[in-house]
Amino acid sequence: MRLILLLLAITGLLRAAPPNIVFMVSDDHSVPHVGAYGFPVKTPNLDRLAAQGVLFDRMYTTAPQCAPSRSSFATGRSAVANRTTRFSSPTPRDVEMFPEILRREAGYYTGICRRAHHLDGWTDSANELSPAIWKKHQMQSVSGRFDYVNMTGGRDATAGIVREFLDRVPAGNPFFLWVNFNDPHHPWNAPKTHDPSTLPMPADWPDLPEMRGDFARYLDEIARLDEEVQWVLDELERRGLSHNTIIVFVGDNGSPLPRGKGALHERGVNVPLIVRWPAAAPAGRRSSALISGEDFAPTLLEAAGLRPPATMTGSSFLPLLHNDPAYRPREYLFSMRGVHGAAIFNESTPSSGYDLGRMVRDDRYKLIINYTPWMPYAPTDSRIEPGWQRIAALHGTGKLDPRFSAMWFRQPRPIVELYDLQADPAEMNNLAGKPELAAVEHRLKVALQEKMITDYDYLPLPLRE
Repeated sequence: MRLILLLLAITGLLRAAPPNIVFMVSDDHSVPHVGAYGFPVKTPNLDRLAAQGVLFDRMYTTAPQCAPSRSSFATGRSAVANRTTRFSSPTPRDVEMFPEILRREAGYYTGICRRAHHLDGWTDSANELSPAIWKKHQMQSVSGRFDYVNMTGGRDATAGIVREFLDRVPAGNPFFLWVNFNDPHHPWNAPKTHDPSTLPMPADWPDLPEMRGDFARYLDEIARLDEEVQWVLDELERRGLSHNTIIVFVGDNGSPLPRGKGALHERGVNVPLIVRWPAAAPAGRRSSALISGEDFAPTLLEAAGLRPPATMTGSSFLPLLHNDPAYRPREYLFSMRGVHGAAIFNESTPSSGYDLGRMVRDDRYKLIINYTPWMPYAPTDSRIEPGWQRIAALHGTGKLDPRFSAMWFRQPRPIVELYDLQADPAEMNNLAGKPELAAVEHRLKVALQEKMITDYDYLPLPLRE
């Protein structure tokens, strides 16, 4: 009898073993640009991963920019609450990252690798002023928050870095590894695999050869990313680690094409999300629940058997992964726009470098408030590409479709934008100020106001206090 009880106890301990976690982040990647969403992009490995896990339609980053978005991934808080709304800001030392909690409370061996993680501040490589200030005030802290940090090497180094990390994991310890990929970020230099002439073009773009060419090159980057993702999965499989390892694949923000990266429209903040956990999450599902970049930290902490700290404002979606019918999805989610990259402010700065905005959406409607509507619009990163150059040239000669001229070149831009995403998924018809939607607009402003107040946002509130 004692032997049976001992065996049952051992079995219970084995079942309760915390999962390993691999958190993979692509750079500048919008929904629906994974084949599993039904879009004609060549991603067989990601498609297979989605079939083995859960594919999310409505995952939203907390900012359409790399650094503030990733700060939210790490902390379970908004970029505003983290004080990282300026792209170059290091995540403050007094804001804890969830891998630190995994290490301290559950014995995880933790690592972060490959492309720049953007958690310790970023500036132009030629600028030594900000890094000197960070050093003076000891503001950079990532090296002390993870056991393993390796941001060296390019794409070809990925498999070797993952092997090195796994070799260092102490026997019996669970692990957490954050893998950052370069693709599909600029520069676009992947092998050509997509035919521009066959691509379905979004309704909010003019169908121009130059735009098709840019779009195809962007999708080529995603096809190359798909190969790199599989290298990580192959190493886990080779070591027999796949069964009790949670795989998260997510984009940090949307594509750098018009109305994408840097914009609070769908292409800028709605990113792919796939979660696979063979040991505990039923496979082959697709979810339309609203998921925020704030939600990963509490979800993964709970998956490890830990309680998220009260300072985290994200909502755990662990019950959804377990297919629990009692799961209640978010009612609202939020995103913000701030300074991008190492941009400075002068007379010619476009919105790609500096723009201030806040966004809230519910199951159907989205509200955007543009706090710097006088900033001339330009897409972040891709404004130098042939597609945008052609659009600007056509507008300059009066030959651009008036719908697109009004969308991109109106000065000033509207302060308030309201969209019915069910009827108008391309966000072409601004409903702000329409009497029939006054109650919807007010409700969304109230939700945004609560978020801004509780996050100690510094921008003016949407409604009178």
